[in-house]
Amino acid sequence: MRRSAYLVGVAGGSGSGKTSLVRSLRASLPATLTCVVSQDDYYLPKEMQALDANGQVNFDLPTAVDLDGLERDLRSLIQGSPIMRTEYTFNQEGREPRMVEMHPAPVVLVEGLFVLHHQPIRDLFDLKVFIDASEASQLERRLKRDAMERGYGADEVMYQWEHHVLPAYRSYLLPYRHLCDLHVVNELGFDRAVRVLGDHLRHAADKLEASVQER
Repeated sequence: MRRSAYLVGVAGGSGSGKTSLVRSLRASLPATLTCVVSQDDYYLPKEMQALDANGQVNFDLPTAVDLDGLERDLRSLIQGSPIMRTEYTFNQEGREPRMVEMHPAPVVLVEGLFVLHHQPIRDLFDLKVFIDASEASQLERRLKRDAMERGYGADEVMYQWEHHVLPAYRSYLLPYRHLCDLHVVNELGFDRAVRVLGDHLRHAADKLEASVQER
């Protein structure tokens, strides 16, 4: 497959800082250099989700996400074709999803819980990044985020954490940690990692451009 993009996979547990790292990276680079793809925009409708033993919807399973669709779209992007997706609104009532258009760019940043678990996607990555954070830090961030952004109560967050989030983290993320090229520890911040990664991605984009011009 002829590629026109350098593909970076960013994985880590819920609350580890995947989205924050990708946003910081994008802000540190020229606007035309990067395209960001979030696994969240590939969640299947709520009625298609699995239920746990207590009848609660479990979004923390690979089957919750259209990973085959994500793979197809990534292949389109790295071959130079734009893609359109409907924004995922985390089932927030009253919030209308918008159409998100993603344009090809020299660097494609892909973040999500299961992007390493799904081998066809994992095999596409030129660089695999794992964000490490203690479980206590991840839980603290999730409690704050879900209260502020999604309106979840603490009891609901804790139920999901104990029954869905931690089992998924240990089953579908940690087994692939050793396959990653770079580990970013995000306990107190990741400014240094953003600088290092930013330099690497600029170099990778320059190298890719030179390669394309030689074809």
